[in-house]
Parts: sequence; C-alpha cells; structure tokens
Amino acid sequence: MSIKISIKKNINIKEIRNYVLFCDENFNIASIKKYVSNNEFSYISDLLKTSDLKKNLLFFEINSKKTIYLISIKKSLKTSDIESLGAKFHSFINYKKKNDYYVNLDTIKSKIENFAGYFLHGLRLKSYEFKIYKSIKEKKQININVIGKNNKIFIKDLSRFNALEEGTFFARDLVSEPGNILHPDEYAKRINSLKKYGLNINIYDEKKLKKMGMNALLGVGQGSIRGSYLVTMEWNGLKTKSKPLAFVGKGVCFDTGGISLKPAKFMEDMTYDMAGSATVVGLMKNLALKKAKINAVGVVGLVENMPGGNAQRPGDIVKSYSGKTIEILNTDAEGRLVLADALTFTEKKFKPKFMVDLATLTGAIIVSLGSEYAGLFSNDDKLSERLIDAGNKVEEKLWRMPLHKNFDKLINSKNADMQNINYVGGAGSTTAAQFLQRFILNKTPWAHLDIAGMAFSKYGGALNSSGATGFGVRLLNKLIEDHYE
Repeated sequence: MSIKISIKKNINIKEIRNYVLFCDENFNIASIKKYVSNNEFSYISDLLKTSDLKKNLLFFEINSKKTIYLISIKKSLKTSDIESLGAKFHSFINYKKKNDYYVNLDTIKSKIENFAGYFLHGLRLKSYEFKIYKSIKEKKQININVIGKNNKIFIKDLSRFNALEEGTFFARDLVSEPGNILHPDEYAKRINSLKKYGLNINIYDEKKLKKMGMNALLGVGQGSIRGSYLVTMEWNGLKTKSKPLAFVGKGVCFDTGGISLKPAKFMEDMTYDMAGSATVVGLMKNLALKKAKINAVGVVGLVENMPGGNAQRPGDIVKSYSGKTIEILNTDAEGRLVLADALTFTEKKFKPKFMVDLATLTGAIIVSLGSEYAGLFSNDDKLSERLIDAGNKVEEKLWRMPLHKNFDKLINSKNADMQNINYVGGAGSTTAAQFLQRFILNKTPWAHLDIAGMAFSKYGGALNSSGATGFGVRLLNKLIEDHYE
C-alpha cells in the first residue's frame, strides 16, 4: 500500500468522491460555500449543529458516492501540529476502496507558509508500512490529488518533502530488516548503492581496518562469520572546501551480547541495534536527493556481535584507533567500542565543524526518559541548544543529560586506560557517553544522541505506525536547514 501525491488542474468538483476541505477552528464554513453545491452546504451546516466540534476532523457522507472531510485549523499552530493533523487524516483513508482523495488548497487559511506541504508530509510519514516478507502482497495505491489555485506554493517545496520522506523511509526499511538479511556484508552493499545519488562512498573492510588499527570496532565483530566494516558517505554540496558537518552511527546489525549473552526474551528486537547508523544513512540520502547546499559526511561502523569460538572475551584488552587501550569487562557494551574508533577516525580524517553520533546505546536511557525523549550528551552548549530546538520543531525531542569529569573514575581501569562499563552501578547512560568523549581528541564540538527508546515503537507514534521510526533523520535535517544551509 502506498500514497501518491499529484497536482491536478481543471477538475470537475461534482465528480469528486472524497473531498477534503479546511475551515477555521470554530467550524465556520462560510469560506467553503463556493466549493460545494448548495445542497451539500445546507446538509453539512445542519449536521454541524449536532457534531462534536472538539474534534478537529469531521467527515460527512453526502451520499453513497461522495464523502466530504472537513478539517479545522487552529489559529496558533506549529508545523509539527500540521504534520500530526495530516497523520490523523491518514486514519480516515479507506485502502479497501480504490478511491482518489482531493485536497482543496484554496480553503486553507493559515499564516504558515506551505501548510499543505506539512499536512501531506505527515500523512505520508504515517502511511509507511514494512510488509515485504508477507506472502500475500497488497498492491494498493491511494492517490492524493492537490487542487486549487494555491497549489503553486505546494509545488515549490514538494521535492524537499519528498527527499525527507525518502530518507526517513530508507532508515525505517534498514531498521525493519531481519538480521539474517541485513548483516554487515549486505548493509555495506546497500549503502554503496547510494552512489547513484551523488554520494562519494568508501568502504573499509576488515583487512583495511586491521591495518588502520581499528581494534575496538573489529573486536566486536570477530565472533561473527560476517565481515566488519567502516563506511563513509560524503556529500559535497558546496564548491568551497569548507569543513563538513559530520554524523556518526552505530551499526550493530544484530546484538546477541556476545559472550556476555543477553536473555532470550525480546532478543529479536536486537535487529534494531543498528538504528543509529540507519539514521545517518537516511540523512545522507535525503541531503543528496535534495541537493543540499552543504558539505557533510556520514560515517557508520557495521558489525555483528555474536558468541563463537573467536568471539571477544570479558577481560580482553584492545588498543583503539586513537591509541588508547580498553579493557572489555562486558561484551554487551559493544556499541561504544564501535563508536570509539568511528569518532576518532571521523575527527582525524575530516576535521569537521561538529560531530553528532547516534546510537541505541543503553537501556538506562529508557529507564530515564522512556519513549518520549532521546538522551543528549554534549561538550558544546551551542550545538546542544540547536539540536534541542530542531527536535522540538519536528517532535523528535531531546533531553540534555550531564557529562562531568567525576564520572571518569567509574570507567577507569587498573589494567588499561579505561574499561568499557561501570561496574559500580548507576549512571549507565552518562558513563557510556563519558567513555565516548574520551575519543574526541581535538575538542571538536560533539553531541551524542542515545536513541534506544526512540528508534523502535511497539505501539506507533503520531507520525509512524508500530515498528521502526526513523528517529533522527528529520531532526538532523531541521538542524541543517535552520543553521547551515
């Protein structure tokens, strides 16, 4: 099932079966009178007298062949409210009937530019489903036709919304794939396919990584028959060689915990332990599709954490790409090992303006923030403020958590420069972030987003059905649009 949005002209309104109109928050419908027949107007006016006007979306079955949807627009709205309104309208769409829907832009009275764009963006985001492994294929498409003289405003930004949707859907697809399909070898191939959009992609395999000294990353994947990789995606949207914006993602395609084996219950959810990397890949696809006027780089570490005869053991000591040594006390604290090497590499090679890493890093962040906020840890106040603001605008909210040198004593090791977990207990998310901060060597502005509670939803959210959310693609896109494009 899919949603296709089209711009239509010269439509005979009398032949429309599903008609979407907008009015003010009090359901004053004088403004729609010229877009419906006199009988339809009278019929809706009578029904409104007994309708629940607290709802912002009502529908009226005029007859067996025609339904009119009436959506009220409040005076004070954020763009995210409009997206949620579009997502809510999606629940009224009947996929069983092959009907077109017509949205009349001329009935929209709002100060927010491109109201229709945000409305249909929310509708499309909510429509996403992952059903490619269902035996019975549902090849149904709903057409959303945009009509009205004001559709020029919508056309202007249509490609921008499309790019963002494609990037978000790609991230959701990656997270939704099972571990036997999207292992590191396959993942690297899928990223490489994005070259066709203009991204410069480099894949570092195990042989190259060993030569480079990325032993923290390699240690995580050494128990798997699959390869381990570091993949870089560069988008050069500026002619000048300005410092790029850098985004780094954890790509643990399946996490058993390794020798420190996880409980069997809910282990199937560990297919989404690569969601941080999926966000980075989806973001880079979005930037390439919309030809963003920035320079950016995405870096992802791809591994599979498995038990086996060659698996990393608790008590092992590895030397990271930075030269710092790490004592592995728990092989299930693996994401920070992947990111440690990826962060140092990104900083050294690309010398970025800032780095943002994303990872489903700790269960502790879910204890702290549930599924309402992702945890934000940062060494830079300005970057933090911009990220929080961007998150609020697109309803991908962040909550800043503490970093402090006093937490370092919890991850200091007697046998190496540091250990990969805090055995004392408490502050699990903070000590993980504190660990990552040790691999920022040149004081580059950096933020770590722990998205463990946000990457996957059992029940669905405002703009997504249950499953992968694509959290972070829209947030980082908004950060870029507001401050760097």
